[in-house]
Amino acid sequence: MDTKLIITVAPTGSVPRKKHTPHVPVTTAEIAADALRCEKAGASVLHIHTRDESQNPSDDPRRFRDVVRALDGRTNLILQISTGGRAGTDLESRRQRLSAGAEMASLTTGSVNFPNSAYVNPPDLIRGLAEEMQRRAIKPEVEVFDLAMLHNAIDLMRAGLLQPPVHFNFVMGLKGAMPARVEHLAHLKTFLPVDSTWSVSGIAAAQLPMAVHAILMGGHVRVGLEDNIYFRKGELATNAMLVERIVEISRMLGRPVAAPDEARQILGLRRRT
Repeated sequence: MDTKLIITVAPTGSVPRKKHTPHVPVTTAEIAADALRCEKAGASVLHIHTRDESQNPSDDPRRFRDVVRALDGRTNLILQISTGGRAGTDLESRRQRLSAGAEMASLTTGSVNFPNSAYVNPPDLIRGLAEEMQRRAIKPEVEVFDLAMLHNAIDLMRAGLLQPPVHFNFVMGLKGAMPARVEHLAHLKTFLPVDSTWSVSGIAAAQLPMAVHAILMGGHVRVGLEDNIYFRKGELATNAMLVERIVEISRMLGRPVAAPDEARQILGLRRRT
């Protein structure tokens, strides 16, 4: 395969706590230190969530800025802010995080059921976030939990709110949303706009098999404790372990891993100065 593999790491997320795994980073210092380890292991994109003092998801823009500043001058990683709704559901809560100064941000283009709640993203909120990302020259990563979200993103492209090449992330294996099956992945891929890039986030036990399928199909991979806290059944993982495993598998399959600047070129990013 000609295109090198982009590995995104999502080290924190909104759900796992220290009681679930001691390896999840929740403070600014922990997140920054873990990011550096993952970059050394082979990651090129860092997907950022933050927590408060009680380990609850935080939408405080100062916490996102703190993480970005803690990494300033220490890393070449592409920093990607989460605008997910577990930390705050309204547009202003999610839009204000974009002030952190990252190159990318997540953009979920529809609503979906989570195992114990509904993740609601109404059209005006989606459009508002897309407009703010465009205003700040932040590249969205379109989070796709079902096929409708992919088509919603295509509508945003037609409206001029998403500029090609668009990057998609298929979230697969979450109960209540899209099952982690290669047939679904192949189906999604057929609807991608020309020149798009895409990655897969497999949830829990689906992380490894969906990552392997993505490598073989020319896509990219997201790993991390946000989506899966285990290396294998009964063995807790670190974020660096999950990155290292994908690096090794990809190389064994004949696909080199992209360094951050190579990932920027693949994604159509220009590094911020």
